[in-house]
Amino acid sequence: MEWNFRTAENLVAALRAGEVTSAELIDEAIARIGRDDKGINAVCVRDFDRARAAAHGADQARARGEDRPLLGLPVTVKESFNIAGLPTTWGMPPYRDFVPAEDAVQVSRLKAAGAVVLGKTNVPLGLQDVQSFNEIYGTTNNPWDHGRTSGGSSGGSAAALAAGFGVLSIGSDIAGSLRTPAHFCGVYAHKPTLGLAAPRGMVLPHAPALPADLDLAVVGPMARTARDLTLLLDVMAGPDPLTLGVAHDLALPPARHERLRDFRVLVLDEHPLIATGAAVRAGVNRVADALVDGGARVERRSPLLPDLTEAAVLYTQLLFSSSVARFPVEAYEQLRTRAAGLSADDQSLDAARLRGMVFSHHDWIEANSRRELHRHGWRQFFAEFDAVVCPITPTPAFPHDHNPDPRARRIDIDGVEYPYFDQLVWAGLATMPGLPATAIPAGRSPEGLPVGVQLIGPMFEDRTPLRLAELLEQKIGGFQVPK
Repeated sequence: MEWNFRTAENLVAALRAGEVTSAELIDEAIARIGRDDKGINAVCVRDFDRARAAAHGADQARARGEDRPLLGLPVTVKESFNIAGLPTTWGMPPYRDFVPAEDAVQVSRLKAAGAVVLGKTNVPLGLQDVQSFNEIYGTTNNPWDHGRTSGGSSGGSAAALAAGFGVLSIGSDIAGSLRTPAHFCGVYAHKPTLGLAAPRGMVLPHAPALPADLDLAVVGPMARTARDLTLLLDVMAGPDPLTLGVAHDLALPPARHERLRDFRVLVLDEHPLIATGAAVRAGVNRVADALVDGGARVERRSPLLPDLTEAAVLYTQLLFSSSVARFPVEAYEQLRTRAAGLSADDQSLDAARLRGMVFSHHDWIEANSRRELHRHGWRQFFAEFDAVVCPITPTPAFPHDHNPDPRARRIDIDGVEYPYFDQLVWAGLATMPGLPATAIPAGRSPEGLPVGVQLIGPMFEDRTPLRLAELLEQKIGGFQVPK
């Protein structure tokens, strides 16, 4: 019997029933990686010897009567998380030999829950791309079409799940880095509420693994079903034991509703700053039709929705202000010169990116104040609605584009070209205010590529979009094995 594409929930039950051992699951996963990963290149750092030893330990623990949430399950971890004894490079050649001495918090939580780590998955250079390729590990291909990207920056994790290389994975998200790869590869991912899952140890090589509060960025789960996302989120969620964890215990509220007909949902398929491709629009509408058929209250517009243009510009400025924080002084001064030359009438996202790169502290404080107004707007919105359904990016997975100047790249949306980074506006809708968002499969394009959508929920009510994802999975189906 082949176990590679079973759900985590199913595998836990099989392990408990003695139908399979962890050693057997690990050996089968390792064999599949050895056979199929040559063409995908998802698992860039392999830790098979320690995985086999951990699987043997998991089987012994179960024989002693132990039962932990992920005991004996094969999982992968995004390369950017520290794992003691394995390289952490973020795809950056100067750090190809850096090996941390201790595990990231989330890796420790995986191991404490009994998971068996097969290895680490590929990322883009510095985690700063919608594709996953770098000079150290090469390019990760989409399992559905090797000529296309698997997404980024958690592209290796999404590709690994789609290809059956482990049952769960963990990644991170600041610009759709969990949700976009899930959308491109046909799997599930959840961007938690900002601050819900401790990120310590998901840190640049050689940087100290301190319990810092990140702006915009989160760490979160990836899986092949909505229920498995919840299983892994329950392991990951909770404050850092060095800071808030000293005094706080986590108590996530239950989902607002258990039945589809009780949900109140706003469906969006248009953005004022970028077109939505026909394949993605069809996916959004497929979910909308399923909601209507299930009796949910579905609206297409609401005056309570915060302004999408302002939200996109604000997100872009906050995102790019952090992306250049460690630039050399000379490079920063060149950016300041370019920004000073912008016309006051230039309100494009390209201009917002450049202005954000040279934000002063005063500028950032002002932008953060506007963000708080948006957060308040979302609180008012979620008093009347339970979730938003909308795109993750405007297109399915696109062909590899390794132009070294990202500003010269273009994203093709049904024959019309847009600046490459404009596609981030949908991801930013949840990221900027720190809302939870669950990425789910929503069908396939005419070319057979996966198409996903995101379900955005109220802050710290992560179980609400996760439950909606589970109900929609029952209604429209979910993960399919790549053909």
